[in-house]
Amino acid sequence: MLTKRIIACLDVTGGRVVKGVKFKNLRDAGDPAECADAHARDGADEIVLLDITATSDHRKTMLDAVSRTARTLFVPLAVGGGIRTVADAAAVFDAGADKIGVNSAAVQKPELITEIASRFGSQAVIVAIDAKRTEAGFAVFVAGGRRSTGRDAIEWAREAAARGAGEILLTSMDQDGTRAGFDCELVRAVAQAVSIPVIASGGAGSVSHFVDVFREGQADAALAASIFHFRIESIEQLKRELHAANVPVRWPC
Repeated sequence: MLTKRIIACLDVTGGRVVKGVKFKNLRDAGDPAECADAHARDGADEIVLLDITATSDHRKTMLDAVSRTARTLFVPLAVGGGIRTVADAAAVFDAGADKIGVNSAAVQKPELITEIASRFGSQAVIVAIDAKRTEAGFAVFVAGGRRSTGRDAIEWAREAAARGAGEILLTSMDQDGTRAGFDCELVRAVAQAVSIPVIASGGAGSVSHFVDVFREGQADAALAASIFHFRIESIEQLKRELHAANVPVRWPC
């Protein structure tokens, strides 16, 4: 049985890690390289660094933050935010990333997924989807959650997988930063729609939330930020409790 991954997320703007609630009211959480190193040593299977204002500020990814973070790590590093072209992806890989994430640019130009996957391999391409509940289902938002696309999240996940994505990073905007639990309904719908791994994001607040999203949500990995940054939950202790609950995790951490 494949182990479930625990991923620590670093939302970065202005060279600092920040965290808010439902993509708003951001507060400082530290230096990205220091945070990444601490999370990796605590047992994180991977680190995701998201430059959350690159798209809305119409700029490229902050490569200095990527390279400084990559130098500290012994676990895989995925980087997203501001990647609009194959050349942008190449620059991020050159800075030390193992995977890249595309979101807004992929919605605007879906063939970008195929272009990057063809050059670097599907295993290195994550399509990030920010989804919000609507009367019609789950809608895709872009530009750091600032703009609705009108697209259905489940259908977009299917298309992204068909175009060559190796993983889906699925964030519930409704649950983000609330610590009230993952949106298992959303995660399960996407997990059942695609044959590639789905990373659940948004709402982690306790061990039971991770158990729920792995069992009920059928997630392959779960990502969290604030509970790790502010030491509400230790990754090492989380893994011990998941192991005790018979959830397969990398062990010992």
